[in-house]
Amino acid sequence: MRKNVILDKSFDFAVRIVFLNKHLVSVKKEYVLSKQILRSGTSVGALIREAQHAESNADFIHKLSIALKEANETDYWLLLLHKTEYIENEQFESLQNDIQELLKLLVSIVKSSKNKKNG
Repeated sequence: MRKNVILDKSFDFAVRIVFLNKHLVSVKKEYVLSKQILRSGTSVGALIREAQHAESNADFIHKLSIALKEANETDYWLLLLHKTEYIENEQFESLQNDIQELLKLLVSIVKSSKNKKNG
């Protein structure tokens, strides 16, 4: 069975986000931003997984486009958590690297899928 890199990376990222949420709630006593990043950060992988069973190429592109929006939103929450000192530099940089990689993969897949649809 062929490995699906974006599925694996998005799932691993979601796991990291769940642990971040646990840390923010239990240690930092932060409940609002932690819920926001939990929602957007875990939905990226869920949408990518859902796209694997899309009904059409247009549906596939649509689901991945929403995943891209959620990834951008997650990037925003990470930056806000970092700038407000809820997460340290090392943790921020590690999570930032992961979300940037997912963003690049999603942009690439959406673009190539649109080109395939139009071409």
